[in-house]
This record gives sequence, structure tokens and C-alpha cells, in this order.
Amino acid sequence: MPLLKTNGVGWAAKEFVERARSIIRLEVELALLEVKGKLVRIAVGIGLGAGGAIVGLFALGFLAAGGAAALALVLPVWGALLVVGGILLCLAGLLAMLGIRSLKAGTPPVPEEAIEEARLTTETLRANGR
Repeated sequence: MPLLKTNGVGWAAKEFVERARSIIRLEVELALLEVKGKLVRIAVGIGLGAGGAIVGLFALGFLAAGGAAALALVLPVWGALLVVGGILLCLAGLLAMLGIRSLKAGTPPVPEEAIEEARLTTETLRANGR
């Protein structure tokens, strides 16, 4: 950073504008980085959740078939299938609620830190301008 010069009001105004532009540019860059980070986390979460859901669906099918076969030893086959189907339906509802809560935690991808930093910068500039 160059040493401060006293070249008059015109130079000071030009220097002020250049520094303000630099601050604004940095604030926008911070906001973009923050939004990109949140979007990446959301995308990774969706991808992992989808992959887990597919594998879980296959595993659940095998477990449900095994559970229904075991229950069919004590209940009629249709009764065993209804019990296993009801349990699976409850589990699906629980997982859907947890997934929605997780997605809401990451959205909207608003750059909260950048907004707070911009607010603080504006307050500082107003306080120093008085």
C-alpha cells in the first residue's frame, strides 16, 4: 500500500472511489464463494442421498422378503405381507421427513456471512464519514 499523499481533494475523492470499488468487489467475491460452497454441499447431499436410497431399496426388498417369509410361519402369508408393508411405509415416511429437514437446512443458499460483512462495512463507512 503506497504512502498517503496530500495531493488535494480530487486525489482523495479518486482514492476513496477506488477503495470503495475494491471493497465492493471483495464483498461480491465473498458472496459468490459462500453461495458456491452451499450449493456444492447441497448437491453432494442430494447425490449421496439418492445413491443411498437406491442401495437401501434393494436391501430393504431382501429384508422385507425375509421378514415376510419368517412371519408367514406364524401368520397367514397375506397377514405377514401386510405387517411388513406397514413397517416399510412408516420407515419411508420417517426418512422423507428427515430428508426434507436436511434440505431445508441448506436452503436457501444465501450468503449470510457476506451480507453481514457488507452491513458492517456500510456501518463503518457511515460512521467514519460523519
